[in-house]
Amino acid sequence: MPHRSINPDNLAQAPKQPVPSFYGMGTAPKILEILERIKFKVPTPIQLKAIPIAIQAKDIIGIAQTGTGKTHSFAIPMVQLLAQKSGTGLILAPTRELALQIEQAFQGLAHPFGMKTACLIGGAPMEGQTQALHKNPRIIIATPGRLLDHMSRWNVIPDEVVMLVLDEADRMLDMGFAPDVEKILKFMPKDRQTMLFSATIPKEIMEMAAKHMKLPICVEIAPSGTMAKDITQELFIVKKDAKLKTLGKLLTQYHGPVLLFSRTKYNAKKITRSIKDMGYSAAEIHSNRTLIQRREALEGFKRGKYKVLVATDIASRGIDVTGIELVINYDLPEDAQNYVHRIGRTGRAGNKGHAISFATPDQSRDVRDIEKLIKTTLPLSKRPEISHEKYSDFSQQPANKKSRPFFRSRRPRQH
Repeated sequence: MPHRSINPDNLAQAPKQPVPSFYGMGTAPKILEILERIKFKVPTPIQLKAIPIAIQAKDIIGIAQTGTGKTHSFAIPMVQLLAQKSGTGLILAPTRELALQIEQAFQGLAHPFGMKTACLIGGAPMEGQTQALHKNPRIIIATPGRLLDHMSRWNVIPDEVVMLVLDEADRMLDMGFAPDVEKILKFMPKDRQTMLFSATIPKEIMEMAAKHMKLPICVEIAPSGTMAKDITQELFIVKKDAKLKTLGKLLTQYHGPVLLFSRTKYNAKKITRSIKDMGYSAAEIHSNRTLIQRREALEGFKRGKYKVLVATDIASRGIDVTGIELVINYDLPEDAQNYVHRIGRTGRAGNKGHAISFATPDQSRDVRDIEKLIKTTLPLSKRPEISHEKYSDFSQQPANKKSRPFFRSRRPRQH
């Protein structure tokens, strides 16, 4: 049979999927210009769903895994709507670090409109915050306790709030802020827009939403408890007194930034000292550190000054540090949901990430709680001192590491 050439023009072309854009979402032209300037071109799935609804001034419950761009899902609509009407926008956040990060995200959007922002957080002087409030900011970002302090001094008039955002609302409940949040909500005007964003939505949050929101629209990008994709996981069964030795072996294998989680601030301090004794640069971040110390630790970690950042769960949410190679759960979290937020610090912005957890032989129940939440089995790996192989692609396990489901007995199976 003679060979016949194929004309590529005759081949059926698969239709190209349109690339998502901030155009056509109801976003104002000036906002689009700002987004173009700061190189925000493709909206994330949560932004794609939430922004058009929020711009219509509707109440929203936004559920999306960590690192998916939730902040701009409410920042863009808030700036756009405040540019069209009087009043202020209020964002409540559970931690100082998250509040500062949110303010930073707002500044690029709000300042071109002449809108001032104020960040009210504990650990910082009241005087500077009071001065910022006297300049009539249109947008206030606050932790609940510090906001109540300012409200008691009449520095903040809540009845001017037309838009309210509760960010990482479930974390606020975990940290015991529920009474403070309820007090604040009592002073809020009824005729307001309310947006609630989080990675997980427990029933307490739904009860709060039913009580304080007007027919909210639920925007869910991933089921509650879903992990960020591109994160591989390992589980090591380690006796308590062998954890430091195991950690030392891991730090010789991984050369990029490492975020390590401790359950207590006392242990975080001890681990940091031990890591420094091993010859690595390290910093700690927990509630016993001052705001200045916490900011220096975080900024130093971002700049590469510190190889390891040791943290309690204060850093498991909302801390936007790209390029973290490895998350180590030196201690398993008390709450299984915090596991999702901890490991979500790696594998951000489309990058691959890896998470290693240490479990003591008597923690099978804690591991099962995590596996139930994430709907997958944590791969159990041999201890790192068994393998002397160093590897650079941390998204792949070494060939000599074998994974198996976590044991169901109280002690590790002998092998």
